[in-house]
Amino acid sequence: MSLMPSIFGRRSNAVDPFTLAIWEPFRRAGDETSQFVATRVDWKETEEGHVFKVDVAGLKKEEVKVEVEEGNVLQISGDRSREKEEKSDMWHCLERSSGKFLRRFRLPENAKMEEIKACMNNGVLTVTVPKEEIKKQEVKVIEISG
Repeated sequence: MSLMPSIFGRRSNAVDPFTLAIWEPFRRAGDETSQFVATRVDWKETEEGHVFKVDVAGLKKEEVKVEVEEGNVLQISGDRSREKEEKSDMWHCLERSSGKFLRRFRLPENAKMEEIKACMNNGVLTVTVPKEEIKKQEVKVIEISG
């Protein structure tokens, strides 16, 4: 989620320090790069960890990749195939996106990279990243002599 909404009312990841989304300010509808941004992701932090939910309706798990790069960058990518067209077909509406998608997120230092889990259910990919408990520094009282 963006820390700052855009002036046009849509959420933008351009100013979010944790996201590494590809952003092209001059993209046109139908551009290949527009598909990268079109994939919707929700990211929430709980006491136990970080949970990412990605809309991947119509995709099989073999068509989606979840990877960790550079030690702490979560990358979610895939490819939506376009429906085969027959010459006799006449489309009245074509809104579903197709093509490759890619989203990248820089994870915080306390993320447990070796325990990341991913599952798909009803067109939603859920990636769970547990986090280490941050130990509170104990306050040590120093006696003053003299």
